[in-house]
Amino acid sequence: MKKYLLLLAVIITAAGQGFAQLKKRDLPVVYLPGNVSVHFVSPEPIRFVDISVKAISGDLPVPNILRIHTHDSITRFNDAVVTITGEKFIAQYRIVPCQDDHDGTVQTEIAVEPSDCRPLDNPDIGLSQPELKANALRLLSMRPDDPAEKVKAFDLLGFLYHIYTLDDYIFLDIGFRNKTRLPYTIDQLHFSIEDKKVTKASTVQSVEVKPFFVLQDIPAFNKYYRNIFVFKKLTFPGNKVFCIGLSEKQLSGRTLTLKADYKDLLHADVFPR
Repeated sequence: MKKYLLLLAVIITAAGQGFAQLKKRDLPVVYLPGNVSVHFVSPEPIRFVDISVKAISGDLPVPNILRIHTHDSITRFNDAVVTITGEKFIAQYRIVPCQDDHDGTVQTEIAVEPSDCRPLDNPDIGLSQPELKANALRLLSMRPDDPAEKVKAFDLLGFLYHIYTLDDYIFLDIGFRNKTRLPYTIDQLHFSIEDKKVTKASTVQSVEVKPFFVLQDIPAFNKYYRNIFVFKKLTFPGNKVFCIGLSEKQLSGRTLTLKADYKDLLHADVFPR
């Protein structure tokens, strides 16, 4: 509830500053027929939506798409304002009703362009999704150095090429090489914090850690795999280790586990500028 109130306060403040000189007649116009839905495609996940009239319904089929449509063909409205708030922007559009789109001329997909947006200072958001992607792509385009950690099993090689930090984020550059002629179909790439030393009398403790952002969805690879994973700041005691486990689909024993000590994270390089 507190986060929602804080976000709402930020939106009101940003709207008051960014749209102080903006009137409804100055907003970009979007036409909404009675028989068609209109989709707004945002460059980042949508955090908040406001539709000024009850005659229009909206939903988020996926995090970065807002879909709007009229309730029915009977309900009428003169015009409306739709407010879309992302992680770091706020945008408003004037929705104007029009005749049913029988000839297919109404634009049904609206890209939320930078020119339509005003910056939003949201203290709960560090890097936005587009910023995370841009930084991860920069790392992927760089030639990897000698790996910080590597492991070999079943003619598979695993590499933790590099660890970078940027603000409160940790970027892991991870790669695999398949030296066999059999393609590798990934069941899961699992991240966890586990005990460094395990004795027969001890109970193994494992805590799963999920990435905050993954650059690519790679379900399988023939020879080479490389991807960037982003985590929020991690802390764990010295008797624990950060594990990266790769497992294959079907009945296969081809598994690999890369391990990184806490000191590896503490000594991570600053993100290259």
